[in-house]
Amino acid sequence: MSEALEGKSAAITGAASGIGLACARAMLDAGAQVVLIDRDEEKLGELCTDLGPKAHPLVVDLLDGKQVSAMLPRILERAGELNIFHANAGAYVGGAVADGDPDVWDNVLNLNTNAAFRSVHAVLPHLIEKKSGDIVFTSSVAGVIPVIWEPIYTASKFAVQAFVHSTRRQLIEHNVRVGAVLPGPVITALLDDWPKAKMEEALAAKSLMEAKEVAECVMFMITRPDGIVIRDITILPHGLDM
Repeated sequence: MSEALEGKSAAITGAASGIGLACARAMLDAGAQVVLIDRDEEKLGELCTDLGPKAHPLVVDLLDGKQVSAMLPRILERAGELNIFHANAGAYVGGAVADGDPDVWDNVLNLNTNAAFRSVHAVLPHLIEKKSGDIVFTSSVAGVIPVIWEPIYTASKFAVQAFVHSTRRQLIEHNVRVGAVLPGPVITALLDDWPKAKMEEALAAKSLMEAKEVAECVMFMITRPDGIVIRDITILPHGLDM
């Protein structure tokens, strides 16, 4: 994959950890300029120093609509171009609806849907004008299979899948590809609220995977020949797929 993205620039939301950071590393290794977007300014600065001169920090609060809508000029200022946009940032909540906190639901739904859709809207004019580009969403297997213990998260990812497939069709004429990677459980901060017993059970059953596995799928998607789109790519640990 070395130099597969040489001369290209990417921007990734939620890039300070987890899947976003793994994808940033993979794209940098492939030669791209990468703008890492996150709200954690201190961590972004440290990461970009370690990642090298092609890594550029961009602090954005994705729950602030005005900041999100104003992202594009700031991305171009840092990278000079935009070829790949990865709407990766997200939040997780599980548990019974009857016991849930609707205020927490609002945060999860706003980040997973509204902020993701708005961020794509912000960069689309540039990609449409260029008549090329890739938009990738970090979705979830929960976006195609309702998960009984995470109804709110599932609902948000079903919305992502609907947006991906309808928007993809709108952008075909502009030669802009849109697709989603749909992982099962990945060892990231999104699982921090899992009960300890559930986490131990999942690890023992080999039903969790590493973020770098998802990054490899994203790299496959964005390195296809022109005119070929990977609409969805699902990746699951064997222990979950039983």
